[in-house]
Amino acid sequence: MAEGTKERILRIALELFAQNGYLGTSMNDIAGQLGFTKAALYKHYASKQEILDKIVERMNKMDYERAEEYEMPETEPDGFAEAYLHTPIQKIRTYSLAQFDHWTKEPFSSNFRKMLTLEQYRDPKLAQLYHDYLAGGPLEYMAAIFRKLAESDEDAMQLALEFYGPMYLLYSVYDGAEEKESVSSLLATHIDHFIARVESDYRKKGRPT
Repeated sequence: MAEGTKERILRIALELFAQNGYLGTSMNDIAGQLGFTKAALYKHYASKQEILDKIVERMNKMDYERAEEYEMPETEPDGFAEAYLHTPIQKIRTYSLAQFDHWTKEPFSSNFRKMLTLEQYRDPKLAQLYHDYLAGGPLEYMAAIFRKLAESDEDAMQLALEFYGPMYLLYSVYDGAEEKESVSSLLATHIDHFIARVESDYRKKGRPT
């Protein structure tokens, strides 16, 4: 399907946001990169904020579609924890690696991540988006997922840190790596080791996984 004008504007704007920051990019810059007049750009989007809002809307849609595509459980956290560890390891690996690819290899999502990384210390609203998408949000969600398998909230958070911490670190490792595929291999190995260890630990304790 051919890229429409509105979609092209979002793509080009996000590329500029990833390079220069959201705050460091003007509507003039976006229009110039597109080969538009500023007036022509305003016919499609009334402001830079509207462009950002549409980018976030698209990211949310992509997240939902990806979860559906990989048939991951969509229950409340308690049910999700059990379903997650009973899901065949290949499905868990495939989905988790797809998440990693989403944030590193897919240009739109990768540029969104880079924009948020640049702006997290400069703009409170973008800092909140960074938290929700890449930092505290995923960590807190994983802690909720693992709460059923842990004896306390603190233990659940430790499991979440052990699972998500390396994945979070590998985003930055990927950006600077010459052999980028080797980074995906590191993540796959980490996920395998994590799941095997958690299942083993809970069998030893006599608790079902």
